[in-house]
Amino acid sequence: MNILFIMYDQLRFDYLSCAEHPVLKTPNFDRVAAKGVRFTRAYTQSPICGSARMSFYTGRYVNSHGAARNGFPIRVGEITLGDHLRKLGYGCHLIGKTHMRVDAEGMQRLGLQPDSIIGARQAECGFDAWVRDDGLWAEGKDGAYDPLPSPYNKYLKEQGYPGDNPWHDHANSGIDGDDIASGWFMQNADKPANIREEDSETPWLTGEAIKFMEQTDTPWLAHLSYIKPHWPYIVPAPYHDMFGPDDVPPANRSDAERAEAHPVLKSFMDNKIAAAFQRDDVRAKVIPAYMGLIKQCDDQLGRLLDHLEETGRDKDTMIVLTSDHGDYLGDHWIGEKDLFHDASARIPMIIYDPRPEADGTRGQTCDALVEGIDLAATFVEAAGGDVPTNIIEGRSLLPWLRGETPEWREFVISETDYSVTPMAEKLGLADDEARLFMIFDGRWKMVHADGGFRPMLYDLETDPNELVDLGGGAEHAAEITRLYGLLAEWSRRQSQRVATSKEMLAGMRGSGPGKGILMFMVDGDELPREFTEKQRGKAKADYT
Repeated sequence: MNILFIMYDQLRFDYLSCAEHPVLKTPNFDRVAAKGVRFTRAYTQSPICGSARMSFYTGRYVNSHGAARNGFPIRVGEITLGDHLRKLGYGCHLIGKTHMRVDAEGMQRLGLQPDSIIGARQAECGFDAWVRDDGLWAEGKDGAYDPLPSPYNKYLKEQGYPGDNPWHDHANSGIDGDDIASGWFMQNADKPANIREEDSETPWLTGEAIKFMEQTDTPWLAHLSYIKPHWPYIVPAPYHDMFGPDDVPPANRSDAERAEAHPVLKSFMDNKIAAAFQRDDVRAKVIPAYMGLIKQCDDQLGRLLDHLEETGRDKDTMIVLTSDHGDYLGDHWIGEKDLFHDASARIPMIIYDPRPEADGTRGQTCDALVEGIDLAATFVEAAGGDVPTNIIEGRSLLPWLRGETPEWREFVISETDYSVTPMAEKLGLADDEARLFMIFDGRWKMVHADGGFRPMLYDLETDPNELVDLGGGAEHAAEITRLYGLLAEWSRRQSQRVATSKEMLAGMRGSGPGKGILMFMVDGDELPREFTEKQRGKAKADYT
């Protein structure tokens, strides 16, 4: 069975029609949900692109792999999906974005050359890259944001688009009279991008995925990692005006929430991203563009599904749809992501397994507490392997797909490190103090903040919109104590013994006597005679 692992960047869990969005229709997401299982309470391991993705690719918590922020390298030697699946006879391929930063110093220390097979895989987070495109080909006075060559810009130039950076000038900008209307300026979000729709990023990457599937031999995992609906918020016609200000839902926020905000939350409410999304005129332009980007993603998903069905590959290809994190869009007085309200930390997750064992759950939803790291375990088991639990910290979702009710986790964890942000500086925090940990048990969501701050606490049973922070009062001290106990339990997990499997441990137990290690024997009669035969007998010579 092949695995098509599709990730959308910054797609909110509730901006799909199968998740009951009131306006946006996504028939192809719904199409996968109708023949698979939609997990309704899935959470990312981090509301930051790079750190979330490193957890998806390793099956490990951020605290375990250490790449806790965009730009933080993932260390050489971290075991990834590619390592697990190649042992099972699978290829593991990248089509699109990873947002990983290579551990260049570590590679140099070990003598790994980037143009070698091992070096290339280390530089691509374990994948064999069909095409890598991290999607932000911005340029400014200090140079380019991403030093890698842009395959998408290369494609656009081949299609005849002029300029040194057609990604910006065409794919992510409109026109205002004779001038470029840059997508970096949100006032232009209602303009159509100055590009033929079929040449924009999402159709281009879909085409690359189809090319890959047409030429490859099975079995394979293909990580199709779309750049959208991540900002810049601008989309080509006809998607630019499919939605308008009347389709924008009211922001989920309250004046009291802002007036009584936790210091860390307030620091994010006061940053320049939040200031933009607190403006109704910005939301009125940006959110329709965001919806248009999602609609284009859905149409391109339909193109993929049609290709799979036309070629018969739908019968032997698992399809997984998810996102690295969500997008606040002005909810809670915040823009972007970074924190742990559901708008940011909860993610869509839909899995279609074509095998007969999954027939009984088709079209169902599952409300188990699911984490992004569970996909790594799922893929290993789906490929016929045993999940190495000393390495992968997630849990396979296949039992849920088969209609079983496995013993399951009590809580989910998400983490972020904001030490390099202006918010940490504003709060006067040292580098090792600007960390946040979310624990959610299905009702109570607590956020622990390093640096001496009180926790944040939300009761999603009585306050599903997460508008009332209960962490500052004494009346919920028992819940806070209980959640801190669970967080402490999680922190004591055995996460670094990755080179020693449970099978190795079992083999080490009691192996000494049989290998001649007879520790602390008085006369040897403590063991059956067979264990001491080699230590008995006549001396060969006397040198005393």
